[in-house]
Amino acid sequence: MVITNEIAKNNLDEYSNKDTKLSREVRDGKLFKIINGLYETDQNTPGYLLAGSIYGPSYISFEYALSFYGLIPERVSTITCATFDKKKKKQYDTDFGIFTYRDVPVLVYPEEIILKEENNYSYQIATPEKALCDKLYTLAPLNNYFNLENMLFNDLRIDEEEFNKLDVLKIEKLSALYRSRNIELLARYMRRNINE
Repeated sequence: MVITNEIAKNNLDEYSNKDTKLSREVRDGKLFKIINGLYETDQNTPGYLLAGSIYGPSYISFEYALSFYGLIPERVSTITCATFDKKKKKQYDTDFGIFTYRDVPVLVYPEEIILKEENNYSYQIATPEKALCDKLYTLAPLNNYFNLENMLFNDLRIDEEEFNKLDVLKIEKLSALYRSRNIELLARYMRRNINE
């Protein structure tokens, strides 16, 4: 269970020096520090369950989500998350893993996010379509289908079978919100392939 510094100290009411007792709890392996002011009671908790507590609002996306859905073959160890209006990338190196956070446009942020629950934790993750759009949003603009295909299937190594399962209507809806050449190109490419 994730607990804040304040909650941890409230649980130590009978101690006069709560900071010392809190440090001792960490030293003795009763609490596990995630970042300053945030602790976990179970050191075996998977990192992705903690991502939203570390920095937010945020949801899991980009490479981590693409791997989660089997869209890319690589196992991704860094837990990659989307935020909005933060203006700069953030990275946290913790005992529970490495977490990175980067902005997506405000309008698109709340769209196509799934709330999942696991072992009394809840976390948010982008749908496969949103994770791919978030990733393409971070890349330099592409100017034709050939470059898009090369980026998708060679550079990112997107699995073509999984790619063909993506919902073009969701991509088109998202495309209007990103105002990104890459995502507009993706929507047109997918629509063209469906009509062939």
